[in-house]
Amino acid sequence: MVPFLTHAGGTTISKKDAPCIVLPHQSDYVSHIALDIGGSLIKLIYFRMDDDEERLHAADVQSCSVHGAAGRPARGGKLHFVKFETAKVEECIAFIEAKGLHRSNDGSGIKMRVKATGGGAYKFAELFKERLGLIIEGEDEMACMVEGCNFFLNAVRHEAFQYENGQLQFVDLPTAEHYPYLLVNIGSGVSMVRVDGESKFQRVSGTNIGGGTFWGLCKLLTGMDNFDDILSLSSQGDNSNVDMLVGDIYGGRDYTGIGLSANTIASSFGKVINQHQELEQYNSADVVQSLCRMISYNIGQLAYLNAKRYNLSRIFFGGFFIRGHPYTMETISFAIRFWSKGEMAAMFLRHEGFLGAGLLVACSSQGGSVRARFVERFSMGAPVMGGEVRGPAITGLPDKINWVEKFVAQVRRATASADVSDALAAAAAAAAQRQQQRINFHVGVLHFTPSSEPFPLLAEAVEAYNPSTIDINNDAEQIPQVVEKAATSEGSTSEAQRRAAAFGRALDLHLTRLRSKPGAYGQLGLADLFELREECLREFGFADVYRQAAWRENSAALEVLPDLLAELDQMPPPQRLLALGVLAANIFDWGAKACVDLYLNATILEMYREARTKLSQRPWRVDDFDEFAEASINSTVVSPYQRVMMFVDNAGADVVLGMLPFARELLRMGAEVVLVANSLPAINDITAGELRSVVAKAAEACPIIRAARDAAVTAEAANGGRVPPVPGSLFIVASGHGSPCLDLRRVSSEVADAAAGTDLVVIEGMGRSVHTNWGALFKCDALKLSMIKNQHLAETLFGGNSFECVCRFDEGLDY
Repeated sequence: MVPFLTHAGGTTISKKDAPCIVLPHQSDYVSHIALDIGGSLIKLIYFRMDDDEERLHAADVQSCSVHGAAGRPARGGKLHFVKFETAKVEECIAFIEAKGLHRSNDGSGIKMRVKATGGGAYKFAELFKERLGLIIEGEDEMACMVEGCNFFLNAVRHEAFQYENGQLQFVDLPTAEHYPYLLVNIGSGVSMVRVDGESKFQRVSGTNIGGGTFWGLCKLLTGMDNFDDILSLSSQGDNSNVDMLVGDIYGGRDYTGIGLSANTIASSFGKVINQHQELEQYNSADVVQSLCRMISYNIGQLAYLNAKRYNLSRIFFGGFFIRGHPYTMETISFAIRFWSKGEMAAMFLRHEGFLGAGLLVACSSQGGSVRARFVERFSMGAPVMGGEVRGPAITGLPDKINWVEKFVAQVRRATASADVSDALAAAAAAAAQRQQQRINFHVGVLHFTPSSEPFPLLAEAVEAYNPSTIDINNDAEQIPQVVEKAATSEGSTSEAQRRAAAFGRALDLHLTRLRSKPGAYGQLGLADLFELREECLREFGFADVYRQAAWRENSAALEVLPDLLAELDQMPPPQRLLALGVLAANIFDWGAKACVDLYLNATILEMYREARTKLSQRPWRVDDFDEFAEASINSTVVSPYQRVMMFVDNAGADVVLGMLPFARELLRMGAEVVLVANSLPAINDITAGELRSVVAKAAEACPIIRAARDAAVTAEAANGGRVPPVPGSLFIVASGHGSPCLDLRRVSSEVADAAAGTDLVVIEGMGRSVHTNWGALFKCDALKLSMIKNQHLAETLFGGNSFECVCRFDEGLDY
């Protein structure tokens, strides 16, 4: 294991704890960087810990037992990926300097030590020391490349993919099934490495004909020196104008005797022999395409021969020669299929160019799944530049800073000109158009959350779990509504309106790109799209756009809670449970326009009474309520459920008058209840912090809630913040999410701990129970409740209409 990442100060890591990222000679508050300085390109990864106060608070709550160098709870952060041409090393130095990645913030004066690999780690060591004060420590290039590849395959969903006949297909193999494989890294030259496991590898072959060869010959023959422009040009040519094909030799016919079609290349550039033209008379696109196919086919054949020699069925191609360029991947894929007679397929990596610098993140997975801790996000930059530094200049800021960050920074600071956001949006659109002509597959920012892990009550393997029930295509209609909410949340000042408009344009760029190229950001589902929206809001400075509305709704609902509880207490248990099932079915949702309209002509309690009467008419569109009632009320045991975990949804009436009374009924039946709410704001969803305040207010009006909450607080204090088994207690935990959906591949360690002993999971709301997790199966019983408030989804998924209830009850599979 590369000794670049260490556990802090000898801290003992238990099974439930996660390793944190702490570098030698650096404070845990500074950015961490790693470099892969090749002959053609410099690849930079930098890690910056989260400094957002809400994120820090959430991390402190969720992971009290994971500590950094000074005993503080370990914090998450973000991994960024950037590249530069090695010939322009000064641009890399300027970038590091502009972002302050070379500075130590602890005031110790100790020079920062940076791990680097590649020949440039030695060639430019003095330059980095002289200009930035960085001490470069070289690492073995091959070891770093393998460590980086293993990390990305293990940590990033849909890292690997196949590309053939213009079709993209993601490959998501379980970790145990990665090995053994052949890694073909195409940089300036080509290395072929057999990888048998973690830190088990052997370089078995290579060739000096690689990306540097292609780039150099293209520069000599065309005069072009920008690699991305050269790749783009290669897809516009016709190599048959310069290559000699089998058909040229056999009069346009196939050579069927040995299985060669007339279009097979017999000799790269062979047709030029009999042509009497000067170099400038040839179409540069034809020449570049011929070179691309010649080198790609050669690499593909060598890769196949080595895979065959070592009996390897999987071949991964990496290196910045590929760059997600469709024509290059198509050529390599064809070569592997051709030579293997269809028995093998080429697989590519979305982080292809950053394998060497992956040494930064090659850390162990103690305490849980690495993939649960790293989540790829595309909230900034990716729609237009995909991690690239190059881009349109924005007036008034240094040219060396990533243009998207200029874009956001300038929008945030803009106060004078009303058309600033329009100008920036125009620049973004122009860059997006240019980018679409270049690269089709992008690399986002990896968010690292040390306290995340898979939900332990999932009955299926995490790799098989899919949180997206269906896809939708009308999300763009929500943009104006969210833009208005964002501006209103900060008083609709001119600065807030400009940032809100910029957010709307940025989100529209993302959605437009995903419509035209669905695989551009990996295989995204509905949960990812919703989280993309929330991340975009946060990137443009909107921490909680529903904050004011949530406060008003919580206050109004709490005022009528005593009256509702009094009404419910007059009902017999079966009728009361049915009423509570209706109330908990997410019938209030300020995030749904149709529900907002219903509020205009009735008080909250009046609407509940009307909805309860109307929705009690059964059967519902999906109606398993009797099965749930049979398990809950008619059970022969006193307490059919020992611990119930309830994933709540919206603030206001939804949680106060829906889920809290439902939780109260379960408490009366003798169960422990764990309420799970968002860690970070997302549209109108309630956060764990808000929920604690709401429950405290509700406890003033209800002795049952007060006693249950007091018992939980006492138990948590006595158990270091953990959730021990205490009958009749009401716990509140943070999910680790900031999304209206629920992705159970990664939950907070607090939720994972609280899952112990849980025998009923309740998931409420459209985002959590319908958009995601409708088909999820659990080891324990599960109840999914929602009112469908979207006509498209009601028709597509249930063949019904808006405002119909669904109630799904599944018995646990592990009992």
